[in-house]
Amino acid sequence: MIRYLSQIGKYFLMLKEVFNKPTKWSMMKQLIMKEIDDLVIGSLGIVAFISFFVGGVVAIQTALNLTNPLIPRYLIGFATRQSVILEFAPTFISIIMAGKVGSFITSSIGTMRVTEQIDALEVMGVNSLNYLVFPKIIALMLYPFVIGLSMFLGILGGWIAGVYGGFATSTEFQTGLQVEFIPFHVTYAFIKTVVFAFLLATIPSFHGYYMKGGALEVGKASTTSFVWTSVAIILMNYILTQLLLSK
Repeated sequence: MIRYLSQIGKYFLMLKEVFNKPTKWSMMKQLIMKEIDDLVIGSLGIVAFISFFVGGVVAIQTALNLTNPLIPRYLIGFATRQSVILEFAPTFISIIMAGKVGSFITSSIGTMRVTEQIDALEVMGVNSLNYLVFPKIIALMLYPFVIGLSMFLGILGGWIAGVYGGFATSTEFQTGLQVEFIPFHVTYAFIKTVVFAFLLATIPSFHGYYMKGGALEVGKASTTSFVWTSVAIILMNYILTQLLLSK
């Protein structure tokens, strides 16, 4: 227990150091653009693929469970919308990103630690935490764009599966998308997304920056960072849902 508390305290001290002694903007701008390309644009393909097909699966499973002929078919669209916007896009995709983006961040920073590149930055008087972690935080502030795309493709996949699978007409599905729509649910999803983006940038960076050992330990640190990032995302998901949606 003491070890976990020590690690949590070390994490918050790292966050404080990240925002101290900033790197020159001319250099920081280049770092941010590189991180956007690696972390955000590089993730669009896998996010689009998973979102489209999971949206389709949600629509099909909903349709197959509507066995009572008295239940309106527009509920297929309603269930797809609610599932994708409230949980699938912001939370499920974030856990997948913890594996893809989180492991990449941990391994890249961990490799720099093993090869003593971080020590070289410190010797040159550079705040290595600001240099390495801050661009990742800024780049992942574009993460809501990825989740917005995931929402769109998830619902599109549900519509295609529902309509072309013969489970509902296009009009029925669109009616389900519109019925009892609460705009704040989208706001809630994007609030969660921003918090998850911060966790995705900082927790893997923490495990990569403070790792010790050689190449084998880099792999272990990547696994550990994925586990703890996923735990933090699920925990914050519960807290934010309780704060924002409970009455």
